[in-house]
Amino acid sequence: MSNRNTFVRRFAAGIAAVAALAAAGCGATTTGGDGEQEAASVEEGFTIGLLLPESKTARYEKFDRPYFEEAVAELCPNCEVSYQNADQDVSKQQSQAEAMLTEGVDVLVLDAVDAEAAGSIVQQAKGQGVPVVAYDRLAQGGVDYYVSFDNKTVGRVQGEALIEGMEKAGTAGDGPIVMINGSPTDPNAADFKAGAHEILDGQVEIGAEYDTADWSPDKAQQQMEQAITSIGADNISGVYSANDGMAAGIIAALKSAGVDEMPPITGQDAELAGIQRIISGDQYMTVYKAIRPEAEVAAAMAVAAATGEEYQGTDEHPLTEATDGAGETVPAVLLEPIAVTAENIEDTVISDGFYTVEEICTDEYADTDLCKGAGA
Repeated sequence: MSNRNTFVRRFAAGIAAVAALAAAGCGATTTGGDGEQEAASVEEGFTIGLLLPESKTARYEKFDRPYFEEAVAELCPNCEVSYQNADQDVSKQQSQAEAMLTEGVDVLVLDAVDAEAAGSIVQQAKGQGVPVVAYDRLAQGGVDYYVSFDNKTVGRVQGEALIEGMEKAGTAGDGPIVMINGSPTDPNAADFKAGAHEILDGQVEIGAEYDTADWSPDKAQQQMEQAITSIGADNISGVYSANDGMAAGIIAALKSAGVDEMPPITGQDAELAGIQRIISGDQYMTVYKAIRPEAEVAAAMAVAAATGEEYQGTDEHPLTEATDGAGETVPAVLLEPIAVTAENIEDTVISDGFYTVEEICTDEYADTDLCKGAGA
């Protein structure tokens, strides 16, 4: 079944609700005297602002943005998406949001660089009657909806896989692990860390632990170098890396220290380079988060919010609740993450069309088991 037909099937209920609203003759968005916005019209179209946080992680430009734009085109053919990327700069994202609000966007979809700082964006939007959908990271300030993954589950999946990898490698209990967590300004990173600790605490010795500003691979490499100096490269039995980009820096540090056979190393985001490191044996696992349904849910939430509808969720992606850093409860859809190892790459990222065998099996990886088995 095509992506187009799959999307229509998943969101048929939402489309019907929006179509009914359009048939009722709702006009373009305006702000009333009480600060409340009148509903926009799918029939006439409106503008959705999409603010993504950074470009160091490959997913945002390669997957999130195009998937979101495709989903909006399905739900609202006359709508426009105004897009900006903040390049991990809090003040830049603030300026981008202010410009969009000045230009008159009807709804904001916000993936915050800094969840707490983004509260000012949310408050400014609310002051102008513009609803906000928090995407992937839960911004403070009282957003209207939130879609992401169950982030503590992500950390638990990583922790479980790390222990599994050490058991398979025969290194469980042989020495300490190193934990290299994500950015302290990203609330998701705190959840990943908490979930991982739920699994790892009491099961392994944590010899060194770091939080990594900006999710920087370079900083992760420096932190791993520090851990190697304090623990000794040969004594490290595993490494918890919060994402694939940082795993690249961690592996570079280990190779520079003369390590030929990598200890089990985790990751996240199923980046192409991460998948290739898994099939070559440098990285043990990554977390695959199916970005297309996340982007599709965000688009459905945005269209519902702009048109005055209440997003109800679907059987496949039911509506639940999440609590932001300020203690406010937000209607949310939380998707399930999947652990990817060498054993299930074909059944996950390849079968879903996230990557093709040809993309994974470049010349450098042609002799790996996966690529030889696929005849690449």
